[in-house]
Amino acid sequence: MTNPVLVEVTRGPLVESRHRAAAAVSLASGETVLAIGDVGAAVYPRSAIKPMQAMALIAAEGSESLRLGGDQVALICASHSGEPEHLAGVRTLLSRFGLSEADLECGPQWPANREAANALVRAGVGASALANNCSGKHAGMLALAKLLGAATRGYVDPSHPVQRRVAALLEAMLGHAVDTAPCGVDGCSVPTWAVPLGALARGFARLVSPAGLAPRIARAAGIVAGAMAGAPFMVAGTGRFCTEIMAAPGTRAVVKTGAEGVMCAGLPGRGLGIAVKCDDGAGRAAETLMAHLLVAFGAADAEAAVLRHYLTRPLRNAAGRHIGDVRASVALSDALAAGRASMIA
Repeated sequence: MTNPVLVEVTRGPLVESRHRAAAAVSLASGETVLAIGDVGAAVYPRSAIKPMQAMALIAAEGSESLRLGGDQVALICASHSGEPEHLAGVRTLLSRFGLSEADLECGPQWPANREAANALVRAGVGASALANNCSGKHAGMLALAKLLGAATRGYVDPSHPVQRRVAALLEAMLGHAVDTAPCGVDGCSVPTWAVPLGALARGFARLVSPAGLAPRIARAAGIVAGAMAGAPFMVAGTGRFCTEIMAAPGTRAVVKTGAEGVMCAGLPGRGLGIAVKCDDGAGRAAETLMAHLLVAFGAADAEAAVLRHYLTRPLRNAAGRHIGDVRASVALSDALAAGRASMIA
């Protein structure tokens, strides 16, 4: 099945680029509310799955003793920009568990935030594992290893007890077998299992509507979703889609981006989960697509300035001239209109 063009990029009077994508909207039961494109195809969720990886820690016996604050839980779910607050937060997490940056197995990165990266250059400091956008997640995985009494070295290996706990948690949330799924290595060295896009949507519906899950998993879902919504800056950072959308007035969604054009969201109060995947891995297309889905399902206010920016994203050249837009295609507008009509019927 060929996915439709859902997002297009204009320059002057012409469409210059086109992004094919798939999108799934699901209830916690697994019932499909909207399917655009091939939502049954397996995709690697990449960092979009971080809230559920964090849940493996929060659901573990003894996690209450860690007394994690909302900002800290949000940071464990984060693909952060490496800003000072993020780095300080990861340092604090590691020190609480008797660990250090040397225990992180995510590899070194420069901060994604330009100002933060420039500050490190001026200070004569290079790329580091601490600045890796996944360092919060890795600190959480190290904490889980400690709780389980497992070795902290090698916690990224698929056979390590930490990753076995993560796999079991994913199966409970997604309703999809992970052990038999294709398994790759994510950018930060942890396993990433390929799952259908529809299963990802179901998992995010369960994140915000966890009734029916085992008590400790349901409790973990509530803590994680509440932390992300309450501390959106810690989930991403300055000027980042997840942070800006969750902080926007009128938005009622928990949003998490992943690499290669993946993005997911849970809609509290509606019991819905959304998952999108752009065939070409374009993040700009995933952002525009997700913004339209959030508005279509009543989770965001189309009149909020941030939403308007992402619904039709202006492109400017080096001189600041408005030369085109990233916008919804006719196919996306038609699919959303049809979806709304079917819900009303």
